[in-house]
Amino acid sequence: MNISLESMPWHAAAGGAVIGLAVAVLLLFNGRIAGISGIVGGLFRMQKGDISWRIAFIAGLILSIAAWKFFWILPEIRIESSYGMLALAGLLVGYGTRLGSGCTSGHGVCGMSRRSPRSIAATIVFMGMGFVTVYLIRHVWSI
Repeated sequence: MNISLESMPWHAAAGGAVIGLAVAVLLLFNGRIAGISGIVGGLFRMQKGDISWRIAFIAGLILSIAAWKFFWILPEIRIESSYGMLALAGLLVGYGTRLGSGCTSGHGVCGMSRRSPRSIAATIVFMGMGFVTVYLIRHVWSI
């Protein structure tokens, strides 16, 4: 994948601020943690009165791409892995999400900001394993 957009440090800071604001708004006004795996997983439990905010949240994520594309040019995304490798990666991430009781957004964004020891440990583990995986795939196995 090759994403450039002539990235500047303020882009990362602005993106982080927007994510932080969105997470804070969801927590303050809805009392919910913005963990994507939990939000999507809750759609399959079908609890009455608990679905509309989940659909609105996911729709907002999807519609934000359309809004970005309307005002700015999206970068070209080039995927260099096979579909089999992508499927395996997705399954491993899904398994890790269940094993770790949450995803990167739940632990890494929401849990870390609340200084949750479980989220700090989970974030250290998934970041560390991400570094190891990239090293193995690129430098050891050359996949």
